[in-house]
Amino acid sequence: MDRPAGRADTSLGASASKGGAAPVSAGTSHGGRRRRGGDGWNSEHRGERPMQRADRNYNELLQELRVTQTGVQILFAFLLGLSFTPRFASVTEFQRDVYVITLVSSAVTTALLIAPVAAHRVLFQSGRKRQLVRLVHRCLFAGLITLLLTMVGAMLLVLDVVLRSSAAVTVTAAVAGFFVVLWFALPGYRRLMDRRDGG
Repeated sequence: MDRPAGRADTSLGASASKGGAAPVSAGTSHGGRRRRGGDGWNSEHRGERPMQRADRNYNELLQELRVTQTGVQILFAFLLGLSFTPRFASVTEFQRDVYVITLVSSAVTTALLIAPVAAHRVLFQSGRKRQLVRLVHRCLFAGLITLLLTMVGAMLLVLDVVLRSSAAVTVTAAVAGFFVVLWFALPGYRRLMDRRDGG
């Protein structure tokens, strides 16, 4: 049974006053502040036990997976069918290479975004929900990276057919940069600022 936060703080203070090093509890940074999002922080601010936090995090990850899975499956089906169209026989070597890379990336993305379902079946009722949450998080993050590569490849393939190669590469690079900034750079910058502010 977890002890109340106030009692835990008292015991830590007593330990420190005796000259011993105060242990760092779960969710506490080395500077003494509770790390936002850790078990200690969630227990104090949300009233959540570690397993309740794991259940909430898993449900949030499932919602994110639902947003991405449908679009990825449609894109994968489109790429699979593209090679059977009559015009595909006249594509250039560059377009064929881009198509192969994009198709493989789409398949990898699909595997990464469906992997949490298989992992949940394998680990079902094994008491490893927290480990499952970490695995799903990593699969989803890796899936976002390969999804970005898939979307950029598909866009380059289409633009190379419609525009000149140089223009297609320029436009695709600009759109890819926009995706990177919006998906990764801005959230990463916000997280870095929170850490500097001690949040």
